[in-house]
Amino acid sequence: MPSTRTPQSGRAAAAALVGTVLEWYDFIIYGTAAAIVLNTLFFPSGNPVVGTLAALATYAVGFVARPVGGLVLGRLGDRVGRKKVLVLTLLLMGGATTAIGVLPTYETIGAAAPALLVVLRLVQGFGAGGEYAGAVVLSVEHAEPKRRGLVGSAAPLGFALGTLLANGVFALFMLMPDDAFQSWGWRIPFLLGAVCVGVGYLVRQRVEEPEAFENAKEQQRPQQATLFDALRRHPRSFFIVVGTRMGENGFAYLFPVFGVSYVSTTLDLGDSLALTAVMAASVVQLPMVPLYGWLSDRVGRRPVYALGAGVSLLWLVPFFLLVGTSSTGAVVGAFIVGLGLLYPAMLSPQAAWYAELFDTEFRLTGFAFSREVGSVIAGGLSPFIATALYAWAGHWWPIVAYMGLLSVITLIALAMGPETVHRSLEADDGEGDARSSPPANVG
Repeated sequence: MPSTRTPQSGRAAAAALVGTVLEWYDFIIYGTAAAIVLNTLFFPSGNPVVGTLAALATYAVGFVARPVGGLVLGRLGDRVGRKKVLVLTLLLMGGATTAIGVLPTYETIGAAAPALLVVLRLVQGFGAGGEYAGAVVLSVEHAEPKRRGLVGSAAPLGFALGTLLANGVFALFMLMPDDAFQSWGWRIPFLLGAVCVGVGYLVRQRVEEPEAFENAKEQQRPQQATLFDALRRHPRSFFIVVGTRMGENGFAYLFPVFGVSYVSTTLDLGDSLALTAVMAASVVQLPMVPLYGWLSDRVGRRPVYALGAGVSLLWLVPFFLLVGTSSTGAVVGAFIVGLGLLYPAMLSPQAAWYAELFDTEFRLTGFAFSREVGSVIAGGLSPFIATALYAWAGHWWPIVAYMGLLSVITLIALAMGPETVHRSLEADDGEGDARSSPPANVG
């Protein structure tokens, strides 16, 4: 086995990266399109804010299916294998994204257009519910114990690449004449999702199942576990994951989704500036994600995570003040600091930490379901709530208060959680949450 671990670890990391790029490409491409073009093509209204709210509500619908996908696909992954489920999630997400690219608009088929869009968003969300957790678990279980944070960061790195790819593709096609873009140009970014599916399939076919899973399978532990055993065995881990997702996932979608809409529509600074700012921040994320993963291997998952949550909250007021100047440099700089430098400190250590919180036979189920419950509450609703709060108050201060609440919940959950950096992934002794080390100071 020693001779095969290194190439398999690399292949698992690549498989995690490719699939997560597709996941975030899918969701960011829809979020960007919702703020720029889908609001008028699928939700026509005389009030642009109302149309944007409707489009973002459909965006949130995709998150409703994520916990269901996390539970069903996570359980399947714990029973039949991580690799098989990751191929399935790839097809579900990529197929739905491609289908959106050929969907008739409201002008063509009336109310059926937004209805079909909702269905495809549900399919996307169901597949995404098992994608990220499966990708992380596959890479972390293949990694050397002292490098789980770094290797596990391959999946979070997909967030940066997916965001960069989605916004880059959209920015390219927005150079088209407006009539052509509104007519058919917006469809091409969705159709290109099929390319990611093909590449991801080829990469994932070369990955073997992790040794930890094979050992558990030989003992028939995955087959003996019932659907909700993961939650009964790890109740504290479930609530810790949901709680720590609040701030992280809220910021994940506040900047690239609400932020784009706020800069382009509310401040009327144009779509290209908003997309440029997000792409610049995504470029900065590329080295920061593995750096924070490596740091979490040295000092622990929780201190790095807590630093990201606290400083991200403190940056919100400067963020709104800077973008409010309408200066190109200030807008780009605001996104670079918030989304590029600070946010990855939450995203990167989270990957290995969540995998380490659960036993092997429950790992994918527990990770996927609890993570996606947090996605619905925080990520799925944050762009919609932020837009509604601004429409209500005419100012960004309620958004800061809302994100402050999410960040406080995250910090409390971090304080309740164990440090798992030295835990063996095969040390399943039947004690569930009690096996983890006691909470340590995260300050």
